[in-house]
Amino acid sequence: MSEHVVTRIAPSPTGFMHVGTARTALFNWLYARGRGGQFLLRIEDTDRARSTPEATEAILKGMDWLGLDYDGEVVSQFARAERHAEVAHALLEKGAAYKCFSTQQDIEAFREAARAEGRSTLFQSPWRDCEPSQHPDAPYVVRLKTPQDGETVIDDQVQGRVTIRNDQLDDMVLLRSDGTPVYMLAVVVDDHDMGVTHVIRGDDHLNNAARQMGIYQAMGWPLPVYAHIPLIHGPDGKKLSKRHGALGVDEYQKMGYPAAGMRNYLARLGWSHGDDEFFTDDQAKEWFDLDGIGRSPARLDFKKLDNICGLHIAAAEDAALLQELEAFLAVTDRPGLTDAQRDAMARGMYCLKERAKSFPELLEKAQFILTDTPVVPDEKAAKALDSVSRGILAALTPQLQNASWDRNSLEAEMNGFAEAQETKFGKLAAPLRAALAGRAATPSVFDMMLVLGREESLARIAQAAGDQG
Repeated sequence: MSEHVVTRIAPSPTGFMHVGTARTALFNWLYARGRGGQFLLRIEDTDRARSTPEATEAILKGMDWLGLDYDGEVVSQFARAERHAEVAHALLEKGAAYKCFSTQQDIEAFREAARAEGRSTLFQSPWRDCEPSQHPDAPYVVRLKTPQDGETVIDDQVQGRVTIRNDQLDDMVLLRSDGTPVYMLAVVVDDHDMGVTHVIRGDDHLNNAARQMGIYQAMGWPLPVYAHIPLIHGPDGKKLSKRHGALGVDEYQKMGYPAAGMRNYLARLGWSHGDDEFFTDDQAKEWFDLDGIGRSPARLDFKKLDNICGLHIAAAEDAALLQELEAFLAVTDRPGLTDAQRDAMARGMYCLKERAKSFPELLEKAQFILTDTPVVPDEKAAKALDSVSRGILAALTPQLQNASWDRNSLEAEMNGFAEAQETKFGKLAAPLRAALAGRAATPSVFDMMLVLGREESLARIAQAAGDQG
């Protein structure tokens, strides 16, 4: 592609970072990164009453957690208000915009009369073609002169060719009566000045595109490529809301989903590449294209999210997974790992990450590492430590003291002991799980013994054997 691709994400800092915003950011990131282009971040903080520094921080943290790196500095839309106003005045000079002195009462009176006469209530300003010499000394807004006949055509990369009659578009306000620019103007000016070539955003902005194109055309600026993606719905097919569960990206992080799994799942939420469900970032960057985005709303499915995240945990590098696990502990205000626990987790990650779909599940499997000693078995595990089982553990301890501490030797030693006891190894497993982890469901006994090491394993078994309850 000869054209240098520039995409952007432009969230409003009025609350948490919505999962839908995260997916839009991901699509923009994938499209740019897969083409050697730029991905930019703009904070649309023109709504001063609702914008907060905390919400901006939540956006930055969400982007960081998801691993969506952006190019250059974060752009504040509010800080560019003078530039937005400058463009509005340039449109006035060109005759592509006009000063409108109609008050809110005038506009409401127009609409009431239109309703009474069965006409369109789309406001038609009497000031549109008024000579400047007839302008009163009164407050005014600046409006864009929208063509009154013909059509505006959006060649959208997702929605296809969208045609809107110009007589259905009003002369939108560019500058308020206090001289401040409106959001619709700011978006266009910022996208143009930032060199944005592809505007990939939710399809709730599709009608905005028709109005925003008027500014591009009046200024003689090249239009970006538009791609309006369907919104995310809940499992019931209705617009995603709090009743469906987590809405903010931070909530998914706190639920313990790995970022790579979240990226994979969000990419598949509305986009597809054949039948591929599980893929890496490099594959997603190579495969992602706008023609793979469907026109129907995607449905959030936590079961699929769990499955994909489980695959990513299993495939992750142990060191990177441990680092992300520690970040999860920090963000959920859980105790951090001690040096000894961290070392044991690193040794044991191979047996912990299989079939764990989230970090809480991985931590549950790691209970044998994280538990305090002496080990206190839970109610279910304690049932496996009756007097007979404790006697077996007591007899087993000296057998293990001289065993080579590798899997083959331990398995041979255990099986030989079970045979001597005229039982099967399965009968030894439950009391050993209770002794080593204090739980009934754990990784394999041999994995736990190898991770804990000879000294700690024998100490726990001996303690359980001598514990009379």
